[in-house]
Amino acid sequence: MTSTNHPAAPAARTVRRGLAPVPFLAPGMIYLILFMALPVGLLAFYTFFKRGRFGGIVFEFTFDNWAKLLEPLYVGVILQSIVLAGIVTLLALLIGYPMAYAIAGLSPKWRTVALIAVVLPFWTNFLIRTYAWILLLNNAGWVNQWLQGLGITDAPISMLYTPQAIVVGLLYMYLPLMVLPLYASLQQLDPSLREAATNLGATPWRAFRTVTLPLSIPGALTGCIFVFVPAMSNFVIPELIGGGKTIMVGNLVRDQFFEARDWPFGATLALLLTILLVIVIVVQTAVSRRLTEGPRRG
Repeated sequence: MTSTNHPAAPAARTVRRGLAPVPFLAPGMIYLILFMALPVGLLAFYTFFKRGRFGGIVFEFTFDNWAKLLEPLYVGVILQSIVLAGIVTLLALLIGYPMAYAIAGLSPKWRTVALIAVVLPFWTNFLIRTYAWILLLNNAGWVNQWLQGLGITDAPISMLYTPQAIVVGLLYMYLPLMVLPLYASLQQLDPSLREAATNLGATPWRAFRTVTLPLSIPGALTGCIFVFVPAMSNFVIPELIGGGKTIMVGNLVRDQFFEARDWPFGATLALLLTILLVIVIVVQTAVSRRLTEGPRRG
């Protein structure tokens, strides 16, 4: 009689169990390799070569592109981009949190209506929405007409083609990306936690501060990433609403590729932007994990 308990059987079962998810993961992994890993790898490859005399790439190894990033001009553009994207993210958080909190407290019927209103701007083309702000903010636009009509100002205020106009445009474009993850986070909160705090004598403000706010921080951090990342790399709004007077990293990358034809330095800027965004995402993930696991360990 032959025994069925072969010594290699447990190991084979372990290998088969480990390979079971591969067919499901394969499409996503192929997509990431083709459209994420390979382009980023190509960018990293180009950063170590020289620009050709008439554009293109000369394959002579150099670190000049990375050293060029330390020039005051480019350091200033990078810092300016971080500051503007940070201001947009902060304003989106301050405006988006009350919006998400109010939506989460609505009845199911009105909650659906409110969510549709939040995402409604995404149903219109990005450029059309950008040009609409040009019509609103120019000297003869509706905003100046209202201000003069109400007697607040005597003459038109120059609002278009300023850094403030860029902040307004970016905030309008990306505010829904802050509201939606915040709403998802607030919607998942267990109402019994707030009820327990209230039953123990906490005021509504203290229940919000000690229960709702800490538990919604992961959603707020996700919203901050969703707003900061596209705001940092946007080049259409600084070009159209900002009039090209305020240069951000996205504009710089586009100019290096399409105007200066300096692909190696454009690749260096694009790779630097990718590295900065990865760092931000890693920090956000670490903070979220710490906030989530902290109470469990306690």
